[in-house]
Amino acid sequence: MNTITEARQGYDEYLRQFMLAIYNYTALGIGISGVTAYLTYASGLMFAMGSLMWVFVLAPLGMIFWYSFAGRNWSFEFTRNFYFAFTALMGVSLSTIFAIYTAASIAQVFFITAATFATASLYGYTTKKDLSGWGSFLLVGLIGIIIASVVNIFMASSALQFAVSVIGVLIFTGLTAYDTQNAKTTFLNANAPTDELAKFAISTSLSLYLNFINLFQMLLSLLGNRE
Repeated sequence: MNTITEARQGYDEYLRQFMLAIYNYTALGIGISGVTAYLTYASGLMFAMGSLMWVFVLAPLGMIFWYSFAGRNWSFEFTRNFYFAFTALMGVSLSTIFAIYTAASIAQVFFITAATFATASLYGYTTKKDLSGWGSFLLVGLIGIIIASVVNIFMASSALQFAVSVIGVLIFTGLTAYDTQNAKTTFLNANAPTDELAKFAISTSLSLYLNFINLFQMLLSLLGNRE
């Protein structure tokens, strides 16, 4: 085996380890949220908190803003701890789904979400098509569904909610493919220190985690059976 082939295999192995770390962090975050959500509901803590529950519902949004402004200056360890704390807090806010939807439909939609997420991520990793042009389009779509969701809090329109959910499924599926390819491309082009790549792996895991959670919520709104 020549030196070039050995070097290529070694590089491919580093890429595999990098992507595996991202998927492991993403899966761990989803697991933390799922367990926290169920325990919060099953223990009755969700009902005991009363109006304080709104703090936990809104706190993840505040944490995302904090991360957006300050995250690049954090150490790897602080970024990783932030990620775990964020996913736990998200779990508390997600506990309300157990009071709204049946356990069977939650499980069913979870597996549908996992299959959709895995397919989109695999496409983003393997496709030769450059998905970088999707970024602006998906960002505009994301802003649009956020605005529509806020408006619908006051309108309470089932038709608008249906449209938001359908478009949301498309947006977050696209973002999953985009973020996966972006992670692979960043690694292939990186000349950054190991710690910087490790931090990037956490930030990508956070993006993929949010894609999964939002995709799950959109699909649950479309397919879930209410209690």
